[in-house]
Amino acid sequence: MAAPLLLAACAAPQTSRLLSEGAAPAPGQIAQVPFIPQAELQCGPAATAMVLQFHGKAVTAEALAPQMMLPAAGGSLQIELQAAARRAGMLATLLPPRLPALLDEVAAGQPVIVLQNLSLPALPRWHYAVVIGHNAARREITLHSGTTPNLIMKLDTFEHTWARSGYWALAITPPGQLPRTATQEQAGLAASALERTDAQAAATAYRALLARWPDDLVALMGLGNLAWKSGDRAAAAEHWQRATTAHPKAADAWNNLAQARLALGDRAGALLAARKAVEIGGARSGVYAATLGRVAGTR
Repeated sequence: MAAPLLLAACAAPQTSRLLSEGAAPAPGQIAQVPFIPQAELQCGPAATAMVLQFHGKAVTAEALAPQMMLPAAGGSLQIELQAAARRAGMLATLLPPRLPALLDEVAAGQPVIVLQNLSLPALPRWHYAVVIGHNAARREITLHSGTTPNLIMKLDTFEHTWARSGYWALAITPPGQLPRTATQEQAGLAASALERTDAQAAATAYRALLARWPDDLVALMGLGNLAWKSGDRAAAAEHWQRATTAHPKAADAWNNLAQARLALGDRAGALLAARKAVEIGGARSGVYAATLGRVAGTR
C-alpha cells in the first residue's frame, strides 16, 4: 500500500504541543524488530508479521496474507490485523490516539503498527508501517515502511499522514504484557476479544489487567466465565463475588453469581444475588427475571 508522499510542510498540532510543553520522551530505537519488505497491497500482513516475529512468533507475511487480505478493500482492514494477532495467541490493543502515547510505547521497547494515508485526504493511499524509534527533540520518527527499513521521517510529516487515520495505532504484545500506555477500556476490550480465540491466553491477559487495575470488571467477569466453562464453580463464584463487591451496580455480575451459588448448593445466597440483579435491572432484565424464577423454583 505504499505510495508517494504528497504533503504540506506545515507544523503538526500534536508534535508542536508535545515539544512546546517539553514533554518529549528520550530518543530511542528498537534494534531487534525484523524488517519484511511490504509487497504491493500486502503492508498489513507484513507489518503484523514484523511485530509477531519480534515477539518470537514463527509467522511470515506470506502465511498471513490469505487470512487477512480483502481484495474488495484493496488490502487489509484494521480488524484483520487484530484478528491475526489474536490467532497467534497475542493481545491486540489499540493505543490512545495521541502522539505522546505512541512515542512512550516505543520508548518502552514496544514496536507499534500505525495506519497512514500517504496521499491526499480526497484520494487516500492507505499504508501500515511499524514505528520502531524516534528522536522527538529532532522532530524525527523511525519506521519500517514499504521497502525501506529504518526509514526516518519528519515527525510533523508523519503526524499529518497518521492523523488521517484518526491516529490509529496498534500494539501487539504477549497476553501477560499490557502495553504501557493502554487505557483500561482498550485493554479490557483486547482481552475479551482474545477470549473468543484463545481462552488460556485470555486468562493470562485478564490477570495482567487485574495486576494493573485490581477491580477491573471486564477481567473479573472474564475470569469467572472461563472458570465456569471449565467446570470450576467455586472459582467462578469467587470472581463474580469480587465483581459485585467492587461494582455493586453490575447486574450481570449479580446474575452470574446467583447461578454459581445455586450450582454450589447455596440457594439462599443465590436468591439474594438473583433478587439484586432484578432490582438493578437494565437491558437484560428479562434474563435476570428468568434466573430469579429458576432459583426461586429450586427446592
